[in-house]
Amino acid sequence: MGLISESLVFPEQTFANNEEALRFLAEKLNAAGKVHDDFFDAVWAREQKFPTGLPAGKINVAIPHADAKYVKESAIAVTTLAKPIQFHNMALTDQELPVSLIMMLAIHEPHGQVQVLQNAMALFQDEKHLAQLLAEHDAHTLFADLDKTLAGISLDQ
Repeated sequence: MGLISESLVFPEQTFANNEEALRFLAEKLNAAGKVHDDFFDAVWAREQKFPTGLPAGKINVAIPHADAKYVKESAIAVTTLAKPIQFHNMALTDQELPVSLIMMLAIHEPHGQVQVLQNAMALFQDEKHLAQLLAEHDAHTLFADLDKTLAGISLDQ
């Protein structure tokens, strides 16, 4: 089984701010049994110190995550946003970015985030593909696209 499942893909969500969005995804991962109860707290604390907003041309993404010790089983939760919300830029931390896609990583293997990020970067650099993902209204179709796109990611679970 891959890192992404249809039950953790949420198209066209609306959130007041990045904290609300991160809490939503962390709670979905927790309900699926993928993370420990303190996962959100760890993700939020990390986001404050090491922002995860990534400029990707016209469509910006965020890749929040926490240390492996907060994860029971590796998974990725994804949401596209009906309206962008602000995240701090990971490279220029005083700069805010309007983010339209959030890919929350829950990776159980130490240093596994690096491998997942390397594999996901092709997606983040493809503005046309990102635009297609944002235009998708159906969770099943969005999942199918992401599953195919991220199929090469394996962490030897």
